Amino acid sequence: MNINLAQLRAFTAVLDAGGFAAAAEQLGISQSGVSHNVAALERELGGPVLVRGAGPPRPTPFGERLLVHARAALAAADAMCGLAAQRNGLPSGTVRLAAQPAVCQGLLPDLLTRWRQELPRVSVTVFEGEEDEMSAWLKDGTVDLAVLVNPPAPAAGSVQVAADTFGALLPADHPLAAEPSVAVDELEDDTFLFVDGGCARFIREAYQRAGVPFRPTHRVSELATLVTMVRAGVGVSVVPALVQTMLTPEAVFVPLRPRLTRALVLTGATARPWPPAAVAVLQATAPAGI
Repeated sequence: MNINLAQLRAFTAVLDAGGFAAAAEQLGISQSGVSHNVAALERELGGPVLVRGAGPPRPTPFGERLLVHARAALAAADAMCGLAAQRNGLPSGTVRLAAQPAVCQGLLPDLLTRWRQELPRVSVTVFEGEEDEMSAWLKDGTVDLAVLVNPPAPAAGSVQVAADTFGALLPADHPLAAEPSVAVDELEDDTFLFVDGGCARFIREAYQRAGVPFRPTHRVSELATLVTMVRAGVGVSVVPALVQTMLTPEAVFVPLRPRLTRALVLTGATARPWPPAAVAVLQATAPAGI
């Protein structure tokens, strides 16, 4: 049996990227090259590893079992290459990084630019997801690093990349828009818009502390939808400060009173060593760590 890393990379990339064309773009090869590598893997293994058809490709039951070992093999190969590069003083490799949508929009652009300048031979690939997804991705090896919110016991070497403060998101013509801060009980008479996800527990906590019933009128799944509705004057919301990068003059962010903050921590899996390239990214972000 002659299985090679190119075949395993193509297999995992199709699943991670959601299709053969997207995998080809991610890997920097042709779509036919991706198809050839996956087909060659299936021939070597004697059966299909992907279900092709309507919708994104998904693993067969055998492919699901194979995926764990494929990720482990690729991680080991990347780690060996990273160790060799580290020995020569040149960190290199690909780091797969997971983050929530607000972090992807408000924090990662500057960090990606910084890493690209300081670590020119390290490539960082972003996976956008929610908190429960990211924890699972770290555990099964889908990603090397993740930006987690208030992790209970971050591993040594983790780095706090931001202290994100919450505030009220208001239409620009709202009576409280010019105030220096806002308490949640001052929003009780407004139509409240709520986006579920990583921020939900903090928003509920703010209302609980204030003794105000939490009764959102509208629930949406995307931050962009939330911002658009507030801009249009549909209602108000409570959001993390990172959302400010999405705002236009029609909406304003006013800090909450009392202050409510979440810690955003860049960390890796707790059950296995971190790849050298991932360690280099953490060190370039904040050498002191936490």
